[in-house]
Amino acid sequence: MQPTADIISLLRSQSGSFPNREQLVADYVSENLEAVTTIALSDLASNVGVSEPTVIRFCRTLGCDGFRDFKMRLAQNLAVSMQYLTPEDISDDTTAADVLSSHVLGVIIDNLRLLRDQISSEQIDKAADILVKARQIAFFGVGGGSTMVAFDAANRFFRLGIPAQSQSDGYLQRMLSSTLGPEDVVFAISTSGRPTELIHSAAIARQYGAKVISLTHPDSPLAAESDLVIGIEMPENPDIYKPTATRHAFLATIDVIATAVARRMPDQAKEKLRRIRSSLLTLNPPTGRQPIGD
Repeated sequence: MQPTADIISLLRSQSGSFPNREQLVADYVSENLEAVTTIALSDLASNVGVSEPTVIRFCRTLGCDGFRDFKMRLAQNLAVSMQYLTPEDISDDTTAADVLSSHVLGVIIDNLRLLRDQISSEQIDKAADILVKARQIAFFGVGGGSTMVAFDAANRFFRLGIPAQSQSDGYLQRMLSSTLGPEDVVFAISTSGRPTELIHSAAIARQYGAKVISLTHPDSPLAAESDLVIGIEMPENPDIYKPTATRHAFLATIDVIATAVARRMPDQAKEKLRRIRSSLLTLNPPTGRQPIGD
């Protein structure tokens, strides 16, 4: 599959380098991005004052098959870009450190309150019952946020004495899934629940008898390919500079599940945590209670 072209970036990076008549088209498009996605070829040519073949050549210069392909790619590009293209009214007081701290921390607190209303104790109990019996857990995530949560989850669980690892590479996820069996668990993490890598890896793992738990949108393709779904749906803040709501919700949910698992195996968990603390004595002398491994 061809990657979606960033038409807006191409327009900006090639501005001034188009042939003269095509540059007129480029200037018009740059100033009327949304309108161009619905305009007819003849109308665009008329508005710019060029011929229709000139417009088509312009589209091909940008790597598109023609005008229709150009409009489709531009529309796709705009669908995810408009919130970043709209000028913002940022007053001086919203850039002050104390105000920013209040805004950001307030968002995090609000997100965790929303999570508390959504999180299901029944789902947490079921997940803990599965994980406490696991021979090994493979935490899968793709992209920045889910990858980080998967890594943190593996870090939490290996300390309890359950072999755990995280994988963010789609090929390795599929390969690892094919080696799992009935005593193993895949824990897939995704905000949207739509990455093909995760969906395929979950299907492969289930084919060989492994359990699949997903932390994701409840009505997603990944959820449909899971034995147990921990459904979380967090509204994202329209302020593009504020932290992503789902990241905090996912991290907190992993903490809840890990604590539930530890409570089910207190003797093993305490002994493994004690060993880890002891192994770090020469690196980090005891000075009271500290995070393990920090």
